[in-house]
Amino acid sequence: MQQAGFIDNDLVTGAGEELVVENPSTEREVAIFRGLSVLQVEAAITAARRAFDKGDWCERSSRERAVVLRRFADALARRAAEITRLVVEEAGCPIKSSSMSSQVHLPLRQAHEIIEFFLTLPEFEENPLPLTDRITPLGQVVQSIRRYTPIGVVAAIAAYNFPFLTALWKVMPALIAGNTVILRPSPLTPLSAMVFAEAAKEAELPSGVLNIVLEPGLEGGRLLTTHPGVDMVAFTGSSTVGVHVMAQAASTMKRVQLELGGKSAQIFLPDSAERAAAMAAGICTAHAAQGCALGTRIFVPDTRKAEVLEQMAAAVSRIRIGPAHDPQSQMGPVISAAQRARCEHFVSLAVGKGARVAAGGKRPVHLDKGYFFEPTILDVPDNSNPAAQEEIFGPVVCVIGYRDLDHAVAMANDSRYGLSGYVHGQDRATALKIGLRIRSGTVNVNAGMMSTYASSGGQRASGIGRERGIEGLRLYQQLSCLNLGA
Repeated sequence: MQQAGFIDNDLVTGAGEELVVENPSTEREVAIFRGLSVLQVEAAITAARRAFDKGDWCERSSRERAVVLRRFADALARRAAEITRLVVEEAGCPIKSSSMSSQVHLPLRQAHEIIEFFLTLPEFEENPLPLTDRITPLGQVVQSIRRYTPIGVVAAIAAYNFPFLTALWKVMPALIAGNTVILRPSPLTPLSAMVFAEAAKEAELPSGVLNIVLEPGLEGGRLLTTHPGVDMVAFTGSSTVGVHVMAQAASTMKRVQLELGGKSAQIFLPDSAERAAAMAAGICTAHAAQGCALGTRIFVPDTRKAEVLEQMAAAVSRIRIGPAHDPQSQMGPVISAAQRARCEHFVSLAVGKGARVAAGGKRPVHLDKGYFFEPTILDVPDNSNPAAQEEIFGPVVCVIGYRDLDHAVAMANDSRYGLSGYVHGQDRATALKIGLRIRSGTVNVNAGMMSTYASSGGQRASGIGRERGIEGLRLYQQLSCLNLGA
């Protein structure tokens, strides 16, 4: 029987509503079981709270915690094949696609990197006081020190598009920092979360340090964001849900980290417009464009737009669409019937506002099962079009022409989102100047990365706080200042 939770180091059978996990490639049921009840979610919070307050984990040195977490990371790595199978079955990521590396192998490598990186951060840092502040009028010599300590109980709420990756990016930093964790995966992709439970038992994490809750609805998630026993909520998901998470956390003054939606812009300088076609195909094959940081708004010179659209249409027509378990599939399905309908809705809406479908725009005729949607290229008249303003989260790319680079920058910044941005240009100096003008949490100039050592995060409706990097580790710590006189 499928277990629905991991509480106080025990695998738990659910007592809540039925949870159905569907394979988006086939529409077949992967698993049916009862999720946790709200009372069971509360038991997980109690376990995490008790484990933190006991101090056995948070009061260990970071090097002592690292010994346990290296075992935990190794135990996860030994389950790479199982994680891959689950990502194929529940998330619909093609088994041989480039995205599979980011789904499984990247987070498994970063699990160890996060531990080692954290160990380089000092627990104490001196504040850079000027000399006039170091000596008081009474002749005292003062030293001011920053101290970093664990924040407490962390609710980690992961997303469905990269379920293992988005969970690990929260679980591992929180644990190495000395916190206790309740992991709540998306109800659409809950199964891979239980791999963390298996690894935790094998690595002998102390009881209550890591807890996992699977549920079909929202009540458990709502409890995690409102319960006074939870000190922080780390959430990856849509901007709409992020607003609710932030509001729910406000009443108990929880710290929040929100990695939300995006409508990222890609500006191709006139000397690099020919690169846009390959980029559009890459977006669509990146897990059916179900990635919040993908640059789905592509800006090219007006004079090159017709040529670029023709090249893009040819490029995406060569993409092999099929079930995720097929090694020949380059692009799989979107996660659900609702998400496929969202793609259809926005294509129709875009056309109604003056856009033209240059390629795709519908369900593939050769696939009668699964939530597939063709890689779609939209010739969009301007940046006000709904398809250019709203996150679709599917393989739909907007192409918009610009008069000059000032026009391109203005349109790139004309968005309520600010998660990522891209500039492509052979003239590197000009490309950098344009990149510096884009208002976004991350800007990529002729490059891109998902490094343990460089953080990412959103601005405006794309979120609050950072993941990875120094900022993403310090986020899971409290800061206090010690002022010492002598």
